[in-house]
Amino acid sequence: MPAPLPSASVRHRRMSRLVNIGIPYLWLGLFFLLPFAIVLQISLAEPALAQPPYTALWQWVDEGLLRIEINLRNFMMVAQDDLYLSALLNSLQVAVICTLLCLLLGYPMAYAIATAPERWRITLLMLIVLPFWTSFLIRVYAWIGILKPNGLLNDALIWLGLIDTPLAILHTQTAVYIGVVYSYLPFMILPLYANLTRLDPSLLEAAADLGCRPMRAFLRVTLPLSMAGIVAGSMLVFIPVVGEFVIPDLLGGPESLMVGKLLWSEFFSNKDWPLASALAILLLALLVVPFVMMQRLQQRMEGSRP
Repeated sequence: MPAPLPSASVRHRRMSRLVNIGIPYLWLGLFFLLPFAIVLQISLAEPALAQPPYTALWQWVDEGLLRIEINLRNFMMVAQDDLYLSALLNSLQVAVICTLLCLLLGYPMAYAIATAPERWRITLLMLIVLPFWTSFLIRVYAWIGILKPNGLLNDALIWLGLIDTPLAILHTQTAVYIGVVYSYLPFMILPLYANLTRLDPSLLEAAADLGCRPMRAFLRVTLPLSMAGIVAGSMLVFIPVVGEFVIPDLLGGPESLMVGKLLWSEFFSNKDWPLASALAILLLALLVVPFVMMQRLQQRMEGSRP
């Protein structure tokens, strides 16, 4: 006998499951895999005085033959040239230091908001999110007025008598750290706040009943249970900072050589799209490893939570 046809409810569940699974994959295919394939194709081409400024990977020749030319010199140049290696290492250094600074500043702020009276939490969160209502570029330009030799910071320090001559902060690596930490600090605070508000207060009460001091209870209970928020905030800060362009370009000096500035220079100044694409591919490959490791660590922590 033929198998019975599935009922309408079963077909509806199958269609819903297909839609729920298919839409994320379609999104990833359109906005990640397709752009990645285009950039990879450009990275394997050669620069040319044409529009677009690179050669085609394949073309039809006489007698119906398909000729494929793959150029790996761009990846070899990025791997061998000290300029690109220095930019990559400097970008990683800036990203690591800024992530740690955001964590040191953001954790106490997120903890204070999470433990504040409930009527004040929305107001405090609004103060954290409020800078996003202003253009990112305008906020970075504002720091130029603050950090320049005759800016607000130096004028305030001179007025307080702390310094006699203006400090050279603008166009230094210090200015890059200040701008990055200011811009990306909310990305650290918000995941930490979301994680800390989910902690069970009875755990701290039980620790106090057992004679645990507040600092020890924080180190043994609160901090381990908030590691998932720390990992999430670190990913949201570290990954975009590695490719940051605006802040090093406006606030940093010649010493603040980062991958984002090199990409812009190769794309728009040198018109070498294949080399810039190869640099972007290597940067992406470099970021995939820590991203996967931190994501697995976060999933393991989430799974071990009671």
